[in-house]
Amino acid sequence: MFRLHRAWPVAAVAFVALVGAAGFRAAPGVLMVPLQDEFGWSRATTSLAVSVNLVLYGLTAPFAAALMDRFGVRKVTAAALVLIAAGSGLTVGMSASWQLILCWGVLIGLGTGSMAMVFAATVTGRWFVKHRGLVIGVLTAGGSTGQLVFLPVLAALAHDHGWRTATLVVTGAALAVVPLVLLVMRERPADVGLLPYGATEPPDEPHNGENAARVALRTLNKAARTKPFWLLAGGFFICGASTNGLVGTHFIPAAHDHGMPETTAANLLALVGIFDIVGTVASGWLTDRVDARILLGWYYALRGLSLLVLPMLFANEPHPSMLVFIVFYGLDWVATVPPTIALARKAFGPKDGTIVFGWVFAAHQLGAATAAAAAGALRTSLGTYTLAWWGAGVLCLIAAVLSVSIGRARPRPAVVPAVEAPVT
Repeated sequence: MFRLHRAWPVAAVAFVALVGAAGFRAAPGVLMVPLQDEFGWSRATTSLAVSVNLVLYGLTAPFAAALMDRFGVRKVTAAALVLIAAGSGLTVGMSASWQLILCWGVLIGLGTGSMAMVFAATVTGRWFVKHRGLVIGVLTAGGSTGQLVFLPVLAALAHDHGWRTATLVVTGAALAVVPLVLLVMRERPADVGLLPYGATEPPDEPHNGENAARVALRTLNKAARTKPFWLLAGGFFICGASTNGLVGTHFIPAAHDHGMPETTAANLLALVGIFDIVGTVASGWLTDRVDARILLGWYYALRGLSLLVLPMLFANEPHPSMLVFIVFYGLDWVATVPPTIALARKAFGPKDGTIVFGWVFAAHQLGAATAAAAAGALRTSLGTYTLAWWGAGVLCLIAAVLSVSIGRARPRPAVVPAVEAPVT
């Protein structure tokens, strides 16, 4: 009789949690113009709040990985979802820009940072050996599915009922996932008397019982002495700059600048989410079979070329060339994640690899924050986003070169003191 391995229900709940957390990450691009219309805040001001969000989203990740080892995935994930709901709900009463930074930036940044890619990497690393690349691709696509589900809904709600209604929907969605996490999620296969799916022997013991911050910082100190860490971090910095920071935050306002309705632009960005699901799952499948360095090189190079032509594609309504960009860019949106996780695990081992990926993901979000703020400042000062798109395209081509140069981390050889010859 067929019996479903417990790893699959755990992965399914993780997917739903990632979809719920994606809701507010999709909101800034939709709500930027309504907030500007109501409060008179400039793009630079709203972009600053997004930048704070993205920085904390990234910097929380490596500590969240260690916290999950120390306190458990269920507790950390449930607390993160509650924090997201609190930050989203509190925005309805804000009246000053510092409150936007507190809610969008601090609370949502900490909550989403405690989950995101590190959460997906932790669950997959603990529960799967067989099909690991495919599962991480599916979980990573959860963020895109959340974007797909929420973007058109949030845009329509903001347009018809106001932006406050849209944020309350996100609050409810995040809270609805908490019971599922508490009821179904388990920490490790050993807790239910199982091995990871596809494993033939128990995995190495994790960093249990240690201080989470100490583990995260010690792992960073060790990884930062290697070339692969900086190549991975540099490439992922550019990845964040060219996705969450630039396109995710500024595509809808940029399209609006060219006369396109916000709801139409949101639907286009949701299409990116549709094709990203296909691209990310396919990338996970390929990561199990193809050199991850080569995959990353192609992904970044193709993304860079697409961004270089994007400024010429904006118009007051969608046209075939823009739709081709949406499909092409969507397939590549977060396809970089499965091979990046695989390279981190290969270079630093399964024990430290997830925490190292957390630090690499922190670089991703620092890149996103930099691009979000820089693009907002460029738009405020120049009245156009063109330089932002071109700059991101060039950076992606550089990331392609960095990616194909990644090798295995090698510890520095120990220094053996010289032994003097005996005096005769």
